[in-house]
Amino acid sequence: MIERIERFVDLVGRATSWLALAIVLLMATNVVLRYLFSYGSVWSQELEWHLLTPLIVFGIAYALLKGEHVRVDVLYTHFTPRNKALVNIVSALLCLLISLAIIWLSIKYVQQAYVIDEKSADPGGLTHRWVLKGLIPLGFVLLALQSFAEILKSWAQFRSAA
Repeated sequence: MIERIERFVDLVGRATSWLALAIVLLMATNVVLRYLFSYGSVWSQELEWHLLTPLIVFGIAYALLKGEHVRVDVLYTHFTPRNKALVNIVSALLCLLISLAIIWLSIKYVQQAYVIDEKSADPGGLTHRWVLKGLIPLGFVLLALQSFAEILKSWAQFRSAA
């Protein structure tokens, strides 16, 4: 079960990482068009943060999978393997609970955006903002899954270190 969750998170994370290249190319294009040709468009500037959102919300779970999340290593490195596993269990459990809370709280937020067919307030901006907002609960579902996998892995490490 852990392996399937981690394969899925890895697949989503690797696919999402390509958005970083798209954002760089889009921003570079926007800068060149603006400063060399005095041309700019609202939709292309909004597209930058529309691409940044999935990169962030899906990248969080990927960072957790790869161990690239923030941790106070000054203390952690001196812990025994059993205490490290315990810290990992507690932190993954907190991450899971926070993820579930954000999923729960964001559902109405997404529903409201969908019902009113929210779009950019700027003329020439992007439409269907509910799609972008819908990525929030999806990203935190992915984080909740990875947190659950971390709990299972850490529990096995805790038990084997006894």
